[in-house]
Amino acid sequence: MTTRRAFLQGLSGAAALSGQDARRRPNFILILADDLGYGDLGCYGSPNIRTPHLDRMAGEGVKFTSLYAQPVCGPSRSALMTGCYPPRNSMAFNHLPKFTTGLHPDEVTLPEVLKAQGYATMIIGKWHLGDHPQFLPTRHGFDQFFGIPYSNDMWPYHPRMPLGANPHPRLLAARRRAESTGYAGQGSEFPPGGGFPHPLPLMRNEEIVELNPDQTRFTGTFTEKALEFISQNRQRPFVLYLAHVMPHVPLFAGPKFAGQSRRGLYGDTVEELDWSAGRILGRLNELNLDRETLVIFTSDNGPWLEYGTDGGSAGPLRNGKGTHWEGATRVPAIMRWPGRIPAWSVMQEMATTMDFLPTFARLAGAQAPAGRVIDGKDIWPLMSAQPGARTPHPAFYYYGADLFGEPGSTGPSPGYDVPKLQAIRSGDWKLHLSESGLRGTALYDLGEDVGESKDVLPRHPDVVNRLERMAREFNGQLKKNIRPLGRA
Repeated sequence: MTTRRAFLQGLSGAAALSGQDARRRPNFILILADDLGYGDLGCYGSPNIRTPHLDRMAGEGVKFTSLYAQPVCGPSRSALMTGCYPPRNSMAFNHLPKFTTGLHPDEVTLPEVLKAQGYATMIIGKWHLGDHPQFLPTRHGFDQFFGIPYSNDMWPYHPRMPLGANPHPRLLAARRRAESTGYAGQGSEFPPGGGFPHPLPLMRNEEIVELNPDQTRFTGTFTEKALEFISQNRQRPFVLYLAHVMPHVPLFAGPKFAGQSRRGLYGDTVEELDWSAGRILGRLNELNLDRETLVIFTSDNGPWLEYGTDGGSAGPLRNGKGTHWEGATRVPAIMRWPGRIPAWSVMQEMATTMDFLPTFARLAGAQAPAGRVIDGKDIWPLMSAQPGARTPHPAFYYYGADLFGEPGSTGPSPGYDVPKLQAIRSGDWKLHLSESGLRGTALYDLGEDVGESKDVLPRHPDVVNRLERMAREFNGQLKKNIRPLGRA
């Protein structure tokens, strides 16, 4: 396998361009919501959440109806950053605070590919690929980081934290909130042995600037940081990864948005994200960067239905986060680039967040990582809604993911196994698989039954056999090409 150092040195040598040539490279803004459901935006059918800016963005670009992420937060971010299914680089689980594992230093990330081409790079918001210093964003291609290293609920005020002798008022408030919203996790402690006792750090690069910060400020502050970065780098190509914390629980909305939506606190947070997207699009317009900038808005996975009214909606899709149903991995995705993406486009072909790395690389005149298996494909023909464009993916594979890794430890065991392949989609056919033997257990025609309500497995043995064979072949090949987990 080509080493990360050798690959990046090759890219840097190929990127010796004049300032004028570098300026012609497009800017990239990737806005990632956290736990936003397929049905939580107006342009995807939400009846009670107002998202005028994102609706306008969809009207000015392309709306995907079959773009896939991963079932939970950490693995989804790994797939986006590396262009790979999470089991391929041993990142198919969520990292807890103080784990001594993370994204391996030899992985080549999206910002590294673009940084070698002269791009300014920044991540704002949530990372969740390891909080040990050697795994932080600044060690994986980002010039700057402002945000949190893992999920916003991994703090002392999680509703499943043990109360103790003198419980903090914020913990009591979190428990009352969970009771009122119908949180399904009441009555049990997680992680076993003490919950999340460590304070949540807000970081600037590799320094902690605040502990247990006021989360009502997150969306507003992250937006202002994004606007500053865009303005400061308007004369050079840049990539901005704005990984919002909301609407992942615990939910917090800024003062101007709290109590304003018809969908309660959850809707308040989503409407604030819409405001944020509007501010960013407005800044691009002010700086005449519209036609030089590809903007993508999507989510890391589907809604966390376990949280009742504090969870989102998958719309017509079945179930949500952490499962292998469509509601877990099929996410809203809007892409805008005036002059390059035609307005009012709708793309029904299958794509994934793993495709962003090779597609951005192509658009920037760079190469996708060589000497290693990359699962993402160049989907520019789909993004630009070219007539007759078809998905480059013969299939999408639904791998399971561990929501929390191994509680009570500093990371997964050295013998950490590949999560089970739980389903496969090829064309409109989706086959759910048994945990052993990769045998079909249910078959759905997503073209006719997007809600996965009518099992047609007995009527299509030929389809079942074909998809079983594809699943076994891909899973076997993946297991032969697993790259190691980073360990401190």
